[in-house]
Amino acid sequence: MSISENLDENGFPSLQFSLESEEEENGDKDGSIEVNKEGFASDFYNSGTDWSGLLEKNSRKDRPSERKLKQASLFQMWGFAKPDKPDLKPRAFSVSPPPKKTKRSISGDSLNVRMNPNAPPLGKRSYGVRDDRRRVCPFYKKIPGTPFTVDAFRYGLIEGCSAYFLSHFHYDHYGGLSKGWSHGPIYCTPLTARLVRMCLSVNPSFICPLELDTDYVIEGIKVTMLEANHCPGAALIHFRLGDGRCFLHTGDFRACKLMQSYPLLVNQRVNVLYLDTTYCDPKYRFPSKEDVLSFVVKITRNSLKKHPNTLVIVGAYSIGKECVYRAISEALGIKIYANASRRKILQSFSWPELSGRLCSCGEDTPLHVLPISSLLPETLKEYLKAYMHRYTAVLAFRPTGWTYSETFGNQLDLIKPSSKGNIMIYGVPYSEHSSFLELREFVQFLRPDKIIPTVNVGNAAHRDKMQSYFREWLKA
Repeated sequence: MSISENLDENGFPSLQFSLESEEEENGDKDGSIEVNKEGFASDFYNSGTDWSGLLEKNSRKDRPSERKLKQASLFQMWGFAKPDKPDLKPRAFSVSPPPKKTKRSISGDSLNVRMNPNAPPLGKRSYGVRDDRRRVCPFYKKIPGTPFTVDAFRYGLIEGCSAYFLSHFHYDHYGGLSKGWSHGPIYCTPLTARLVRMCLSVNPSFICPLELDTDYVIEGIKVTMLEANHCPGAALIHFRLGDGRCFLHTGDFRACKLMQSYPLLVNQRVNVLYLDTTYCDPKYRFPSKEDVLSFVVKITRNSLKKHPNTLVIVGAYSIGKECVYRAISEALGIKIYANASRRKILQSFSWPELSGRLCSCGEDTPLHVLPISSLLPETLKEYLKAYMHRYTAVLAFRPTGWTYSETFGNQLDLIKPSSKGNIMIYGVPYSEHSSFLELREFVQFLRPDKIIPTVNVGNAAHRDKMQSYFREWLKA
């Protein structure tokens, strides 16, 4: 989760994004942008984003000094629409199958010519944008010794950059990409490439998919995308320069033991590590994904055994959390209901383990997927009304690392649900970011020469604290 000027010091959105980049690219003079409120794109954006806060409405009455966080649709994040009632249309994504290993050489200049034969060389073009309004790309989004940037789309045309890398399709990483993008080639995984085209209508001639575990030579630099264990399509990006230096940008990731067997990470020393430090704090020691999934399945099974007429709802982001409802479906042998937009995306990725379990009628299964923003008692009670002739209660799961509490730690059985009438909501610490201990183990495995944090870097005290952790880990 890379920090930009529109994220606060804790890595959360300020909810006050301007439309400068959109105005600059599309030439809007009055600052107004019309948004089509119908259709797939609208449905997708309204589902929300990965860094949304999930605190309940009344949980902060006695703590006015703390920030209030809320889930917002992408339309709201961009200022296109005012907050409205939570959208009950779910969306989700799957993961792509393992790729084949090949080596390919790609020239940024040749791509530039292919995309626009009359365009001047990349990094030297002018788009008539006023210099006093152009944002400055921060150093931690640039790869030294290369003409590359990572997740730096909201800065428009970046001087000296001829290749723009996208680690995954979450707004705080792809923000700035739009239908009018023309600043240079976009490198990402095939799944992310499909999302960029499908959801943002970016000109496909600018989209350059790179298969996982495959070496590519781009501008004379070897680039390899590795599975990041985050959301579908997310990748660690490994750069190897001609002088032998290696840089690894994690984007957003959840470190795991499997990564310690990646041949590239085992055999190539990483000189500089750009690290996702979302949970780089000793208090975040949440359990493994597998343990949380087992807990969710157990709670669901026991609940349905006692009360068969219970509607089970899993909250999910636009992309992410697919493993939660898939685990319930597989363990209990039940289908998954998702609306047309979410089904369209899941099925488009040809992930049979999940797409084959989807159904188009909410009456056919007790397992439904909704936007995580809709997991509020009042909203779920309203949703239940449409199925009252079949279901009498709701069991919902809000899966995110932000629900973790040191009170229960890894003792998941100590988690108590929030109940209101016939609505029961469990906040479970299912995270797609690394815990503090997982970060430590990953760093000690790589032992890089330098670590550059990419989250919570807006505060000097936070930066100093994280660097002290890094020094301690590397001494061990």
